Amino acid sequence: MPSVHLADRGVVRVSGEDAKSFLDGLVTCDLDRVSPQAARLGALLTPQGKILFDFIVFQAPQEIGGGYYLDTFKVFAPDLAKRLGFYKLRAKVAIEDLSEAMAIVAGWDEPRPDDEVGLVAEDPRLPELGWRAIVAAQDAAEFEKVPAAAYHAHRIGLGVPEGGRDFLFGDAFPHEALMDQLHGVDFDKGCYVGQEVVSRMQHRGTARTRIVPAIYEGGFAADVGVEVTAGDKALGRTGTAMEGRGLLMIRLDRAADALAAGHPILAGGIPVRLEKPRWVNFPYPGDGATQSGAGPA
Repeated sequence: MPSVHLADRGVVRVSGEDAKSFLDGLVTCDLDRVSPQAARLGALLTPQGKILFDFIVFQAPQEIGGGYYLDTFKVFAPDLAKRLGFYKLRAKVAIEDLSEAMAIVAGWDEPRPDDEVGLVAEDPRLPELGWRAIVAAQDAAEFEKVPAAAYHAHRIGLGVPEGGRDFLFGDAFPHEALMDQLHGVDFDKGCYVGQEVVSRMQHRGTARTRIVPAIYEGGFAADVGVEVTAGDKALGRTGTAMEGRGLLMIRLDRAADALAAGHPILAGGIPVRLEKPRWVNFPYPGDGATQSGAGPA
């Protein structure tokens, strides 16, 4: 029954009378689809459409104060709070970094805990990821049943990337980080920062670079940030890897050309085999790519 304290995750709270409209005008996800029962993946982008911060948005019930809680990479939580503050102007909102007072825990292959433990929701990216919760920091130890490495092996095996690990903030578009596949961008919502670029990529189908899962031959994986090549061409860079599986940020067209020509794909010199999750809906390199994983509900 695995559950884990994700000690590298922090919490930024946005509360106040204008909290919903304030966030909805900034982030990629539709706040109408966030409730105390349903979290949502989202991001704050640059005006050029690149990801500055990604997070999972929780909403607290009014009876415990309301507001929105952003589950984000802890080391960047102060910067996220500061950046949101830049947009505050006259909005009636309060922005707080609560990373020392609150903690993120996650579990899978077990029932989700009762709401009494904190803010609890199914992981909004994929049902197979399980559940996540924001709890008081002093309660996090109760959920430390497996090491964090087990969680990362689980998400990597499902092909799910994380910002700050599998792509660099300020460098990747939402499509490249699979946010369009994992319910992190709502294309039917109103305006937000960077929307024009993201919408153009969606409608023109111009996302040539994507994160894809791969299986390392022999079980030995390359380090993060190592070049991925095929023949004499660079395809991209490696992301995180666990238990012989990893994530790669690569040019799909170049990978398809390499596979068609019979060139092996190498990550740091190690042969890899691309693996296609069933939940992706974009053209995938290689007709023989292995189908794995399960689709989102």
